[in-house]
Amino acid sequence: MQFAIFLPALFIVRRRVAGLAKWPALLLCALTLAVLAPAARAEGIEITRASLENSEDGYRISLGFSFELNRSLEEAVGHGIPLYFTTEVDITRPRWYWFDEKPVSTSQTTRISYNALTRQYQAAIGGRLQASFSTLDEALSLVRRPGRWLIAEKGVLKPGETYLLTVRMALDTALMPKPFQVNALNNSDWRLSSDRKQFTFKAE
Repeated sequence: MQFAIFLPALFIVRRRVAGLAKWPALLLCALTLAVLAPAARAEGIEITRASLENSEDGYRISLGFSFELNRSLEEAVGHGIPLYFTTEVDITRPRWYWFDEKPVSTSQTTRISYNALTRQYQAAIGGRLQASFSTLDEALSLVRRPGRWLIAEKGVLKPGETYLLTVRMALDTALMPKPFQVNALNNSDWRLSSDRKQFTFKAE
């Protein structure tokens, strides 16, 4: 059964049952990448798919993203600097007589890193290692096409009420080593994010 669609072709709702000793080296690496990397604007992230499913244990969201890393970010990973991609999901219920209710505000972070010893790229979701890959593009597949994610357990949403769901994904520089957080503030190559996408649905 399909509900109201807010963004055609994008959103469909359907029912279905370090240690401190490493900082000098990191700072040197950050400065080197900032100086040597060519000026290249980070491309934005496009949300290509978003569907909400009413399952037995609650509402699960299925997402798809399209993006490419610029040369600066690719070199950072190759130098041992992990990248963190955080997806944020908010569900609100508009109320004309008071502030909007926000029963759901959650996020999920995927960490992409490179192990020089094994020459493997690793992807971890929520701090748990998911898999190792031989190429960076393969590792990024877990960012671009994450698994179905439980965002609201049964009973959290009121049946029959209309809610607004907001989705956004971005490179989370706040989780990176401190030297790179400073570098990211002044370098557009380190700013990579999607627009906030919204759609409405009626809870069952």
